[in-house]
Amino acid sequence: MSPSHAVATLIALSLTLAAPLIAADRPRVVFVCGDHEYGGETTMPLFAAELEKHYGLSATVLTAQPDQNSEENIPGLEALSTADLAVLFLRWRRLPQEQLRHIEAYVKSAKPLMGFRTTSHAFKYPKGHPLEAWNGFAADAFGAPPGWGADGHTHYGHDCSTDVSVIPGAESHPILTGVTGPFHVRSWLYQVLPKWPPADATRLLAGHAINPNKPAEDNPVAWAWKNMHGARTFFTTLGHPEDFKAEPLQRVLVNAVHWCLDRPPPNPWKGPFKMDAAYHGMVRPDKQKPK
Repeated sequence: MSPSHAVATLIALSLTLAAPLIAADRPRVVFVCGDHEYGGETTMPLFAAELEKHYGLSATVLTAQPDQNSEENIPGLEALSTADLAVLFLRWRRLPQEQLRHIEAYVKSAKPLMGFRTTSHAFKYPKGHPLEAWNGFAADAFGAPPGWGADGHTHYGHDCSTDVSVIPGAESHPILTGVTGPFHVRSWLYQVLPKWPPADATRLLAGHAINPNKPAEDNPVAWAWKNMHGARTFFTTLGHPEDFKAEPLQRVLVNAVHWCLDRPPPNPWKGPFKMDAAYHGMVRPDKQKPK
């Protein structure tokens, strides 16, 4: 286990152990993390701690075990049964049915969802597997492409970064309260157009590729949507650990949590807050090129 993953695990454990001491009326946010590349198991506990410290929420962080490369094990998913909001940062998991059923039950409950970056390709079961249909999970859950490569879902190279701006007409959305732009993030831009997000989604932020490796069009990088189960959902294709240093993005994410919970944007805004985490990339040479 890497030092950063060990620290994140300790933070997640402390948040979980503290849960019984938290007033029952505090909405509970459950983070489910497991990605090979972007360190969601490190950044999401920092975000969770901020929600607990300043915004009156309780948080539980679940991570892939024994490390981010464990594609078949995220213990503790039964915590979703008591969640008021689930936040997913996943990539190419192959969870067993007994774990996956907790995610399925939560999604079908029509409770709200948030998703980050590689959650557009959260699962990757082999062809013919009984759970193969889960590879397209993001389309129904978030209005995001149904897996990597599907409908032209790609990116513009690891030397690319992104200028982010508020989409004209979306300024009054609660998630964008206090958010101005443009601002710059390290994430290389994801291509989701032309099919995603759906026409009935509210596109909030647009990304413009800087130094792309091929001709690039501007793409939505954050949107709000009501999914097929009637749940409020927020999705962003951002999620590189350096992205979280941008105060406008921090504010978007805190606002999005409140919007998902059907609460007004926090007033006053408590940020910015520290979300320093190193980008470790793919740490196993047998893995595919990062996406």
